[in-house]
Amino acid sequence: MTAITATQTTTAVRPGKIRNRVLWTLQIVLGLFFLIASGGPKLLIPQTLMENNATAFSIPLALLIFIGLAEVAGGIGLMVPRLTAAAATGLAILTFLAAGFNVFLTGTPELAPFPLALTAIFAWIAYERRASITALRTLIQR
Repeated sequence: MTAITATQTTTAVRPGKIRNRVLWTLQIVLGLFFLIASGGPKLLIPQTLMENNATAFSIPLALLIFIGLAEVAGGIGLMVPRLTAAAATGLAILTFLAAGFNVFLTGTPELAPFPLALTAIFAWIAYERRASITALRTLIQR
């Protein structure tokens, strides 16, 4: 039998704490990004966005506003512990579709790596926070 010392116990717990801090940092930074820089302008100044960049926003105004709502809701959801996994899953789908939009519809495949990187990050967040889906389902069933 081997004895576990206090040092071994502390180091065994530490990576979880570090991972949790990294996840929360990503969630807050990306949540604020989607609130302020991505979804917010689509809701506040959609006409200006469509007029200034007609090639990138060759979609109907109603769809642009819907995407803005989804991004703002996802940004808020990333920062609410019970909604984190659901929000990250939704944003992963949204960013994956954005990469496909860049490649296939606008003909700008050079813009696809950023949304694909975000897709991978959101998938990782959703996987790590998957317990919040169970908590959310339990809350809804009450």
